[in-house]
Amino acid sequence: MSPYEKKLSRRAFGGAVGATATATAAAAALGVPGATAAEAAAPAERPFRADTRSRSRRPNILFILGDDLGWADLSSYGSPHIKTPNLDRLARQGVRFTDAYAGSATCSPTRFSLYTGRFPGRTEGGLAEPIADRSAGLDPNHPTLASLLRDAGYATALIGKWHCGYLPDHSPTKSGWDEFFGNFGGALEYYSKLGLGGEYDLYEGDVREGDAEYKDLRYYTRILTERAGDYVRRDHGGKPWLLNLNFTTPHWPWIADGDEEESAEIVRRVKAGEKGALRHQDGGSVEKYTEMVQDLDRSVGKVLRALQQSGQEQDTLVFFASDNGGERFSYNWPLSGNKSSLKEGGIRVPTLVRWPARLRGGQVSHEPVFSPDWTATLLEVGGARPHPAYPLDGASLAGYLLRGEELAERELFWRVRGERALRRGDWKYYRGKGGKDQLFDLGADRREQADRAADEPKLLGELKAAWERTDKGLLPYPAA
Repeated sequence: MSPYEKKLSRRAFGGAVGATATATAAAAALGVPGATAAEAAAPAERPFRADTRSRSRRPNILFILGDDLGWADLSSYGSPHIKTPNLDRLARQGVRFTDAYAGSATCSPTRFSLYTGRFPGRTEGGLAEPIADRSAGLDPNHPTLASLLRDAGYATALIGKWHCGYLPDHSPTKSGWDEFFGNFGGALEYYSKLGLGGEYDLYEGDVREGDAEYKDLRYYTRILTERAGDYVRRDHGGKPWLLNLNFTTPHWPWIADGDEEESAEIVRRVKAGEKGALRHQDGGSVEKYTEMVQDLDRSVGKVLRALQQSGQEQDTLVFFASDNGGERFSYNWPLSGNKSSLKEGGIRVPTLVRWPARLRGGQVSHEPVFSPDWTATLLEVGGARPHPAYPLDGASLAGYLLRGEELAERELFWRVRGERALRRGDWKYYRGKGGKDQLFDLGADRREQADRAADEPKLLGELKAAWERTDKGLLPYPAA
């Protein structure tokens, strides 16, 4: 634990909550009475006082995703060789989660879980792991974080990677975002913007930039950073705003800013019809990966400076996480497993939350949380209600973060083809592709090396049955 961090018990969150009454639904959800005498006499349980400067208003929401960033790839999470001062500063200014998870082990299903607040297996598009063709996508009729917040009065935008379906049937602007600038596919070459099929994949709304005279062939991370800075500085007519900023960094191909010769070689291979050229199996290195993560850190820093310069920093909730675990150059120690696996290294992700008007900084949470929880949380703080026909699978963390409420013990569920996992408290039930049911005590064994199944057969049976109950309510995978 870093020296500036304070370990939090379940009731120790010192959320800064405004005491002023307001007529809005959002403030009603967030406002609580002042601290009681008993609370004031228990500093160990409530180490931070309420921030009297906080205002009862709905926050802007800046939701930043890295792509294939491993759990320990930030220096604030223990990386010995990657330096991330801007994200470390964000951690000091807010809350760092040690046991936060993605909704799945790959790009598309995690994004489905975040945008819908539901398990990926609730929808046909979420069954693709990840989406690799044009036959699947997020149903435009399904309510999303963006559509629900937009209906509650938010301006909404998505900048960067979408990966939830392709035109003409699927796009961010069909699913609740007022604006979109970015790529539809799962990966693209950082300079040429060529996607997995060799197509030019940079769009302004639903119009491909390559169809016009103008193309932006600069390094992609630079472009997204610039666009995001412009968005947060813009006058939104008095509306609060939601910006989903989805970087592709540090996803393959492993090309840093300035690697134009490597880019040209990959482009040559893509245009020659070489399938898999973007996967860069014959390229990359720990050093190149480090460059890319540090570039992501600088880019986040630039966007946060733009936010500060705009005068909106206090009233903006900033969230940073990865969409799943890291790939082969990632640093995940002490976790085992990588992207695509339901071992901890495939789904546990770095997660930071800052809201100066409401949350005291320097806090650390060890509570298990996952992507659908953030959907529920942001809807609550934004004064929006879930659609009754599409119940959420996540639980709002607003009471925990902002009112010091205890989180009830619950079960986090994951499913991918050939693997299953469920976490209850410190216990994790896991079955890999070998078909063996295993049980791990993550409190004592984060690396998942000590299988306790034989020692705790009753508990194993309970968790297995809990997983199977949830699975019965999901769509089956189509035949492979």
